[in-house]
Amino acid sequence: MPIVLILLVFLPLAAAALIGLRAPARATSLGTAIVMVFLVAALNHYFDRESPSMQFASSLTVMENPGIALAFGIDGMSLVMLLLSVLVLFAALWMIDPLADNARLQYAGSLLIAGGAIGAFASTDLFFFFAFHELALIPTFLLIGMCGRGSNARSAAWRITLYLGLGSLILLVGLLALHHALGQPGFSITELHARAMADPIAPETQSWIALLLIIGFGSLVSLVPLHSWAAPAYAAAPTPVAMLHAGVLKKFGLYGLLRVAVPMLPEGMREWAGLLLVLLLLNIIYMGLVTIACKRLDTMFGCSSVMHMGYLFLAVAALSLTGPDNTLAYRGAILLMFAHGVSIALLFALADRIESRTGTLEIARLSGLGRAMPSLGFLFGIAAFASIGLPGLANFAGELLVFLSGFHGFRPSEGLQPLQWATILAVWGVVISAVYMLRAYRTAFMGDPDASRRHDVLTTEEKLPLAALAGALVVVGFFPNLLLQYLPF
Repeated sequence: MPIVLILLVFLPLAAAALIGLRAPARATSLGTAIVMVFLVAALNHYFDRESPSMQFASSLTVMENPGIALAFGIDGMSLVMLLLSVLVLFAALWMIDPLADNARLQYAGSLLIAGGAIGAFASTDLFFFFAFHELALIPTFLLIGMCGRGSNARSAAWRITLYLGLGSLILLVGLLALHHALGQPGFSITELHARAMADPIAPETQSWIALLLIIGFGSLVSLVPLHSWAAPAYAAAPTPVAMLHAGVLKKFGLYGLLRVAVPMLPEGMREWAGLLLVLLLLNIIYMGLVTIACKRLDTMFGCSSVMHMGYLFLAVAALSLTGPDNTLAYRGAILLMFAHGVSIALLFALADRIESRTGTLEIARLSGLGRAMPSLGFLFGIAAFASIGLPGLANFAGELLVFLSGFHGFRPSEGLQPLQWATILAVWGVVISAVYMLRAYRTAFMGDPDASRRHDVLTTEEKLPLAALAGALVVVGFFPNLLLQYLPF
C-alpha cells in the first residue's frame, strides 16, 4: 500500500506537468481527481483504525548528511486531511470554466496546490513537510496575481506573498531550531517525536522555539494580528484557489501545530497558551464583528474563515494547557478542520455561481435568489447553517468537541480558569456567526427576484460538485464517527 500513498502525492503534480505539455486540461484534471478519490478510498480500506502509528510508510534517502529523506506515511489525522484534500480538489476543478482564457493555468495551478498540500500532510520528514507546503504556495500567489478578480488582485497577491513568505521564513527558523535542539541526525518526524519524549528539550529553549512556531504556523492560518492578508486574497482569488487555500492549505498551520509543536514542545506551548487564548478570542470576537460589517459575500466569507480559525486555536490551547490526555481537543480540532474546509469551499463555490448569475456579490443588491434558483438557495442554506454550527451538520460536532475540551479536568471548587473563560467567550462566536450568515441569507434569498437580472437555474453539471460538498457536511454531521474512528489518540 505505500505505492498508493506515493501515487496520491505525485499524481496531481504529474497531471499539472501534462497540462503544461498541452494535454487536454479538463479531462486530465477531473480524471486525476477521480483517481485520487479512489486512491484515498483504498487507503481507507486498508487502514488499521486500532493503530496510532504511521502506516503505509516509505522512505527514499535524498541526502545522507544531514539525513533528509523523501518519506511518507499516514495516521488518522493525516488520513482525514487527505480525504478533505481530494474532496475539495474535485469540487474546485469542476468549478473552473473550461472556456475561460486562463482555464489551463487554473487547472494546472489547482493541481499543484492540492499536490503540495497532500505532500505536506503525508510527509514524515520535517524537511519535505515544509517544502511541499511551500510548493503549494507558489501557484497560489501566481494564480491570484495573474488570474485574480477585480482591480485589487495584484495588490492582494503581493500582500499574501509578503505575509506568508515572511511567516514561512520564521517557521523554517523554528523548525531548524527544533531539529538542532533535539540533536537528531535526521529529519524524521517520528524519530524527532520519540527523542523529544525520551530526552525533552530544556524549558527555556522550548519557550522561544514554540514562539517561533506559533508565529510561523499562525501567520499561515491567519491568527490575529497576522490575518490581514486573508480576506482580500480570497476576495481577489479565482474561485478554485479560494476553495483550495481556505478549505485545505490553510489547515497546514494547524496540522503543523498538532503534529510538531504540541507533542515536541509541551512546556513551550504551555507557556504561550495564555497569549494564544487572547489572540484566538480576537479571531472569534473581533473578526466576527468585522464580518458582520462586510458588504460583499466574498469578503464576508473570507473574514468568516479567519474568525473560525479561532475555534481551532482554542483546541490547540486546550491541548497545551491540559496535556495530551485531552482527546476531545485533539479529535475536535481534526473534525472541525475537515468540516470548516468543506463548508468554506462550498461557500466560495456558491458565491461564484451567484456572481455568474447576478453580476454582483454586494449583499444589498441581491434579492429573491431563493425563488429564482431554489437549488442554489437550498445549498447555500446548508453551507450557511453548517458555518453557524447547526446540529446535524459537520461543523456542529467539531465545535461541540472543541468547546467541551475547554472544560477538560475542570474542578468547580477551583473556579473558572483562563481556559474556561476563553471557552465561554468563544461560544459567543456562534451567535455572531448566526447574525451575519442569517442576515446575508435573508437579504439575498428572500423577497422578490430582481427582474432586471438573469437568474438561470443551476445545471446538473454545476450541482454535482456543490452537492458533493453539501452531502459531506450532512453525512459527517449525522455520523461524525465516520472520521473520529480514525483517531484512537
